[in-house]
Amino acid sequence: MSLRGALEGITVPLVTPFEPESDVVDEPALEELVDHLLENGVDAVLPCGTTGEFASLTDEERRRVHEVVHERVDGEVPVLAGAAATSVPETVDYLEEAADLGADGAVIVPPYFHTANDPAGNRRFFEAVADESPLPLLVYNIPACTGGRIEPETLAAVASHENVLGLKDSSGDLEYHLAAIRRTPEEFLVLQGYDALLVPALRMGADGGVNALSNVAPAAYAELYEVAGEERGRTLQDAVAELFVACGEYGFAPATKAALAHRGTIPTDAVRPPLVEVPEDGTERIGSAVDDLLEI
Repeated sequence: MSLRGALEGITVPLVTPFEPESDVVDEPALEELVDHLLENGVDAVLPCGTTGEFASLTDEERRRVHEVVHERVDGEVPVLAGAAATSVPETVDYLEEAADLGADGAVIVPPYFHTANDPAGNRRFFEAVADESPLPLLVYNIPACTGGRIEPETLAAVASHENVLGLKDSSGDLEYHLAAIRRTPEEFLVLQGYDALLVPALRMGADGGVNALSNVAPAAYAELYEVAGEERGRTLQDAVAELFVACGEYGFAPATKAALAHRGTIPTDAVRPPLVEVPEDGTERIGSAVDDLLEI
């Protein structure tokens, strides 16, 4: 199956487990998480993305996380590399390293400190990276973290680049998402990154999802993709939305780890500064929403 075909489904943006006392990457827990996902029907995995706390990892840790994931996946599903950086050379360096490790594709973001003073700046950035990239790319629209969205005109322009495969959209703006579908070629992937909008987006033509909470309930997400157009899809989406709302106020790396710890998939919910763990009342609410989703 082509990479494009594989991404027409559910891609999991992996959390990065940490040992709470030593604060090092918990490699056995990461291996167990990958096993848990592969056993439950996900279509691809994405280490070192937003949910994976990439901004809190050293370059050496990012490389090691990718190595562990590749070793565990062993070609069973595609691996997309998180390659967010603020300059063209640094982004390309991450992409070349990811390609050397065997990544199938990668995700890049607009520069997230000196945001573009004109939409043309983001277009220049994406095209400069894509010109040198050894991997096919998804561009990542996450305005809450980058300070601005990828304008539809920019997206339409870069969609014609041979190395730009698609979009991951975590804006939570369904109107924007539908505009992205309308303004890009049919073969351009549009993936919904906002869990509460996954079924509406799929029903309106989105190709798949890249969803933090699929770490927690991968089988439910895999089923949701298959039955999005049916009444069962609506039932699953309602339960996903309840969990999404319960997690929303705490940030999705801490909340997803709290949900995984509740399930016993990873041993702790430890995160790195500036993130903090979910407080006890939040973990109880998240745990209850997880249980409700798993019982459907």
